[in-house]
Amino acid sequence: MSVLPGGLRVCVESVPQYGRGLAAVALTVAAGGDDDPAGRHGTAHLVEHLMFPRSGGGFADPAGEGYAALVAGAGGVCNAETHRDHTVFHTTVPAESLPEALAWEARRLLGFAPTEDVIRTETDVIGEEIRGAGDAGRAWESALGALYPGSRDSFGTAAELAGITAGEVEAFFRAHYTARRMVLSVVGDVDPAGVMAVVGEVFGEVGVIRVAGEAGAAEGIRAAGEPRAVEQARAAGEPCTAKEIRTAPLPSGRPGVAVGHPLPDPVADRPAYLAQAVLAQVLGRSRLPALARSARDGHRLTSATVTCGYHGQWLASAAPDLTLAVLGRAPGTEVDAAVGIWRSVLRAVAEGPLPEAEHRRAVNSLLVAWHRQADSLPTRAVALGRDALLLPGSAGPDALPAELRRTTPAEVAAAARALLEGPVTVTELAPQAGTVTERAPQAGTVTERASQAGTVPIARADTELAPQKGTVG
Repeated sequence: MSVLPGGLRVCVESVPQYGRGLAAVALTVAAGGDDDPAGRHGTAHLVEHLMFPRSGGGFADPAGEGYAALVAGAGGVCNAETHRDHTVFHTTVPAESLPEALAWEARRLLGFAPTEDVIRTETDVIGEEIRGAGDAGRAWESALGALYPGSRDSFGTAAELAGITAGEVEAFFRAHYTARRMVLSVVGDVDPAGVMAVVGEVFGEVGVIRVAGEAGAAEGIRAAGEPRAVEQARAAGEPCTAKEIRTAPLPSGRPGVAVGHPLPDPVADRPAYLAQAVLAQVLGRSRLPALARSARDGHRLTSATVTCGYHGQWLASAAPDLTLAVLGRAPGTEVDAAVGIWRSVLRAVAEGPLPEAEHRRAVNSLLVAWHRQADSLPTRAVALGRDALLLPGSAGPDALPAELRRTTPAEVAAAARALLEGPVTVTELAPQAGTVTERAPQAGTVTERASQAGTVPIARADTELAPQKGTVG
């Protein structure tokens, strides 16, 4: 890790064994949905989109090609995600094209100047993304907002973005996309000294803001742009103290219920946080399917998805964060009955002891997911940037397997007790009029299988470490 004179932190990792001939660049910025100005929910998401200029020449793109076109022309790929507390841009290119990719990355920062017509185009695209958000995503945001009043989702609100101006967008960019609030990570088949030489050259002006074509020092806006400290209060405010919070029902393709629980702080209480990740595996891979298969009282779950962390991405966000269970309800199963099933499963784990074999399988499933992603260069680049920006003190992604192996059955039982004893949100997922709520099981479907005994519920735990599409530019 190095720090440029302007304050930009740079992390370079040479791992040719994970991507021979390739390199990944991740730019992680401490700006997300929680930073959106009042009345302009979605500004962070919009800026993410506008960081992918399509064309037009000018300072950022002298050849008249868009950023994505430049990357594709080098044989690479690029993407981005807006989260509640940060935005991350990641690009993978052949290692020989890394100097050019770094230069393109710096140019789009230094030349950020969106026009009104481009802003209108991208707000329309964001509106479509908001309308296309899945049931689980809406339930996650509803639970977070109920547990932490004032929190903002990463997508935004189409009505509030409709009137946003280029001046407002640029003001947000100048306040939040400052050198001290960003981490640049470069991972792959690279020479660190050579990378730092290029970074020092092309990112030398990052931290200098251009206004109306003139350069000015960024010091004047540093008060608005300092990186968040972990102990600093978030925009979400204080957590709600109510034991159970019933939120407004959400429309859904099938009847269900979403149950949300706060997670421990991944920095201040990392062992408890990792125990929740293991618990999600235990619940989603063995306990919930076994319970549903043995149900005989007519109160059944048709499916169960248990996610730990921001939209299923654990260790991808600072506190506050959630565990979310989305439970499908069979005909005749009311919301309270489904929640009762969930709590009964938690009680069984909490009363323990968790069998060693079951615990080992859950930990191993997380380790398999980690090892499957360990050779993904963008995953490593994103993880390094997030650790530096959001999870200070982290030993890095390669320390995670040992940390998971240290998690004990007793800690998993304690994690289940914490969910039972802490605040919880309950959100009914209700089919809208005219929607189909039940289908005959078909061979080969993912969420249900036909068997001699009828439909067998299949539960899963989404706990992968890879960057997910999220709110993509």
